[in-house]
Amino acid sequence: MALVLGTEYCKVDSNGRFKFPIALKKQLESSDCRFVVRRAFTGECLELWTYESFQKEVAELQKRLNPYNVEDKQILRRLTRTNVMELDSNDRLMIPPEQKSLLKDAKEIVLQSTGENIEIWERNAYEQLFESDSQDFIMTVNNRLGAKHELSSAGDAE
Repeated sequence: MALVLGTEYCKVDSNGRFKFPIALKKQLESSDCRFVVRRAFTGECLELWTYESFQKEVAELQKRLNPYNVEDKQILRRLTRTNVMELDSNDRLMIPPEQKSLLKDAKEIVLQSTGENIEIWERNAYEQLFESDSQDFIMTVNNRLGAKHELSSAGDAE
């Protein structure tokens, strides 16, 4: 998927459809209106990929995993357990029934871009992500990114 940025709040109708935000659609490179949705490996959300970018993701997985290794086969099955969806004539996507329960039959969802895909969250679950103490988040950022930043700064000084 092209680098897509943004957070969008969407209403879900009684049929499980939501209008795909124009702000996100404009950022997509392709005019292909097919998407792939799967349960996220971490977090209580779904991941939305363009069809083309998911094909690349699967090709990369196949390069890295041995299809004859039982554990690798389980990983491949889990990460390719998906549904293909297409925008309808009104730019709506339907949340697949077998994945809708993860979103707790939400009436409102949040689309959160992560760069390589778009996460689909039930609104309350999404908002709970940000209720944690900001000091904890700052420490996490420093632990995960701080050393990298210090190394790049040190290299610039030399």
